[in-house]
Amino acid sequence: MALISLETLLDRIRQYHKADDLDIVKKAYNYAMKKHEGQMRKSGEPYVTHPVQVAYILADMELDPQSICAALLHDVVEDTETTREELVKEFGETVTMLVDGVTKLNKIPYTSKEEQQIENLRKMFFAMAKDVRVIVIKLADRLHNMRTLKYQPEEKQREIARETLEVYAPLAHRLGMSKIKWELEDLALRYIDPIGYYEIVDKIAQKREEREKYIKDIINILQEKLDSLHIKAHVEGRAKHFYSIYRKMFMQNKTIDELYDLFAVRVIVDTVADCYSVLGMVHELFKPIPGRFKDYIAMPKPNMYQSLHSTLIGPNGTPFEIQIRTWEMHHTAENGIAAHWKYKEGKSGASDMDSKLEWIKQLLEIQKDMTNAEDFMQTLKIDMFSDEVFVFTPKGDVISLPVGATPIDFAYAIHSAVGNRMTGAKVNGKIVTLDYTLQNGDIVDIITTGGGHGPNLDWIKICKTSQARNKINQWFKKVNREENMAKGHEILEKALKQLSIPLSFLEDKPFLQNLLRKYGFNNIEDMYAAIGYGSPNATRFVTRFKTECKKRIVEEEVLPPEEVIPMVVKTTSKPNNSGVIVEGIDNCLTRFSHCCNPVPGDKIVGYVTRGRGVAIHRADCINMIHAQANSEELNRFIPVRWADDTDNTFQSMLYVTATDRANLLLDIMTTISEMKTHVTNVNARTGKNNLAIIELTMEISDTAQLEQTIKRLKKVDSVLSVVRRRQ
Repeated sequence: MALISLETLLDRIRQYHKADDLDIVKKAYNYAMKKHEGQMRKSGEPYVTHPVQVAYILADMELDPQSICAALLHDVVEDTETTREELVKEFGETVTMLVDGVTKLNKIPYTSKEEQQIENLRKMFFAMAKDVRVIVIKLADRLHNMRTLKYQPEEKQREIARETLEVYAPLAHRLGMSKIKWELEDLALRYIDPIGYYEIVDKIAQKREEREKYIKDIINILQEKLDSLHIKAHVEGRAKHFYSIYRKMFMQNKTIDELYDLFAVRVIVDTVADCYSVLGMVHELFKPIPGRFKDYIAMPKPNMYQSLHSTLIGPNGTPFEIQIRTWEMHHTAENGIAAHWKYKEGKSGASDMDSKLEWIKQLLEIQKDMTNAEDFMQTLKIDMFSDEVFVFTPKGDVISLPVGATPIDFAYAIHSAVGNRMTGAKVNGKIVTLDYTLQNGDIVDIITTGGGHGPNLDWIKICKTSQARNKINQWFKKVNREENMAKGHEILEKALKQLSIPLSFLEDKPFLQNLLRKYGFNNIEDMYAAIGYGSPNATRFVTRFKTECKKRIVEEEVLPPEEVIPMVVKTTSKPNNSGVIVEGIDNCLTRFSHCCNPVPGDKIVGYVTRGRGVAIHRADCINMIHAQANSEELNRFIPVRWADDTDNTFQSMLYVTATDRANLLLDIMTTISEMKTHVTNVNARTGKNNLAIIELTMEISDTAQLEQTIKRLKKVDSVLSVVRRRQ
């Protein structure tokens, strides 16, 4: 793809922009050329080809010079040494803000790719709420990357194509930018399912002549009738996009010949009155198919799309679809929000623009505390990308909701107070259950109570929109907060005790801080309250918290054993049957802790439990280190030591990591059997990179036997490591 010259770009801009203020575009073009000098794309082209192509895509959409500049400069901060401050100095704050909104967050470390994707999208939405041109530039950027995707490795192709299909194409749809949406979908399909894509391409190509003749005949019939009625109109065949055909074939299990709208015609007129005149004319000429008419002029889609749609029986009995719209509607349908961008600084259309972008602000409000990747993407798909139904209030106001929405979603779309006081609903004058699925054209009347009724926690499972779920959760957060906090505290403490995890972890603020922030909690009180009322995010937090505690117990560097118990008791006592002497107490009830599995030869400490005697731990057990750090726990430590001679055996666990192979487990068990060591439990699994992980629980007489076992196991072929681990 040849580099578009500066003059070619300026000529395209001059076709719609008559002012003489294009010096900034010239400056940005030359600046990008200089900054990207020497950089190459995987295609072998100069890197600057990409930002110039993005700028030209925007020029085709008739964007303003500032947007063109931002497109030319959108990669200089990310891919060169240019700083934000330099851009502000050279091009001003507005252009820099647009560039900053498009720039990815690659230089910040994240724990997962999903988390990075969340933050990139969130950053883009925040910038988009300030200036819609950010997302228009981003979509143009993604479009050119998809056009040149063939130069990427196959795995990268599928990854980018899937993200395009799941995020960027639906986002273009939500913004009404159908021209970009269709091309993104077709390009993505080519890499996600190349067999299905080229099968459709071949089938359409086989009947191209037949289809073109059929459409031409319909156009001639329409044009002749329009001329006789003196209606000025442009009639054209409308190409059906491959991805749209693909979805209908696979979702409706139809062949390509069974699709109604494979043959399509579009009529573009000057006025809305002409739209309805043409519709009446068309229904006189061709028989309409019942249930296949949609009036998006009277009820525009949330993405601003307006048009009349009807499916008709054509001259030879083959169905075809017709769209009727004005030129203004056509421009909006093609470019969506890009056709409506306007500044808020006193220019006409500003308030209208605000209403068109209100959904972005709602999305940010709902997701400001949401960081779980799965939840974030699910919310995007539901709130932004779902097909919609249009329902009415009793006063006739139109409310748009995602397909599958319920009266609960409708109530909270009206106002949170209406949802919170809701006791029932009527649809078309009849009482319905709250899980009723709303249909197009339903008239919905919410029944409310004047008292402090409040929502039901089960509504979260019924409602479809994240707005409704968020409002319900907010209500439960505010009501009975103290009670929920106490309940949550009890639930978490019980969960930790069951796993023998010290409660001191709950006082470790640095340890808690990252987890709380990751799961959207400002402090531990919010977390307790969320656990108390059963928030799904809190449930995930508890699971992750327990995992992190156990991980820290295993991995944290321990103190030297002699520092764990500084006190010394001089009295002596007799050994009990366990083989351990508890200083100062005869025949004391003892038990060996499973968190560290001490065996003779280990330095040990005693910990007085509540009702279960003295627990024997290894002196370097992390649980004991945490307990010793708590001054209130110090009086529960008691000196213990091994008896001089005992015939007892003790459980110990080894973790064996090896390269997986045939007979690996058999060789390990044979080695242990040769050493006369008794194995009480084996747990073997395979992990990533062909690694086998084998957990062995054995009866050991002392550390000498344990060390000998470890030494012998390390000699087994393919074994990489043998480590004594806690259970």
